[in-house]
Amino acid sequence: MTWTTRPRSEYGELAAIDAGTGPLVVLLHGVGLRAEAWGAQIEPLASAGYRVLCPDMPGHGETPLTAVDGLDSYAAPVAALIHEPAVLIGHSMGALIATYIAASGNPNIKGVAALNAIFQRPEAARKAVLSRAYALDETQSNDPTVTLQRWFAEEASAERDACARWLQEVDPRAYKAAYTVFAESDGPSGAQLAAIKCPALFLTGADEPNSTPQMSRDMAGLAPRGQAEIIPNAAHMMPMTHADAVNAVLLRFLQECLP
Repeated sequence: MTWTTRPRSEYGELAAIDAGTGPLVVLLHGVGLRAEAWGAQIEPLASAGYRVLCPDMPGHGETPLTAVDGLDSYAAPVAALIHEPAVLIGHSMGALIATYIAASGNPNIKGVAALNAIFQRPEAARKAVLSRAYALDETQSNDPTVTLQRWFAEEASAERDACARWLQEVDPRAYKAAYTVFAESDGPSGAQLAAIKCPALFLTGADEPNSTPQMSRDMAGLAPRGQAEIIPNAAHMMPMTHADAVNAVLLRFLQECLP
C-alpha cells in the first residue's frame, strides 16, 4: 500500500485521523512515527464497524510539540479524549502509553492491546537504548539508517521508505524527548499490569529482538485477563509489514472487548 498523508481533526492538544463510526478504537503510534503508521489498520477496523481515532504524539505528525515531563505527558492528552467505552491499541512507545492508561482504572477502557511492547529489558539492551537516547541531537534531524536497520534489516520496501521519511521529518526535539522517555522506561511494572482489569492483549513478532515474544508472554501472565500472541516471521514494524495477520488478531480481540 501507499503510506500517504491523511487529513486530521483537532482533539484537545492532539491532531488525529478519525475514520469510521461505531465503538471507539484508539491507535497510538511509536517514537518518530505518525498516525499514518496505522494506515494498514484504519480501513479494515473502520470497515468492521469501529470508529478509529489515530492521534499524533506531541511533536509528531501534525500535533505541536508541548513541554513534556515523563510518560504522563504523553498519556494525559490521550486519556482526555476518552469519554465513552474504548479499546486502546498501542505500538512500541504507543503500547507503553496504552498500558499506562489502562492501568489507571479508567472505566471506559474496555480493552488494551500492546504491540511490540518492552518489559524488563536485559541489562545490555537497557544500556544500549539509553546510550542511543542520550546521544540524540535535538538541534538537527537524525540519520535514520541505524533505526531502519533494526526495524527492516536490509529489505527494501515502501514501508521502510515511509518510516525513513517520517523519521527525518519529525521535530528532533520531539524525537529526543519521546525516545528518552521510552528508553528510561522498563515497560509497565508488575503492579501496573496487575491493575489492568480489562482484557489485555500482548502481541509481538517472532523475530522481534527487542520487544521479544517472552516479554509479551511475561506481561500476559501478570495481567489478570492477559493473553499473548506471536506473529510468525515478523519483527518490530509488523503493523505495517504483516498487516493481514495483525489485523486478524486485532479484530478478534475487538469482538471480545466491544461486541
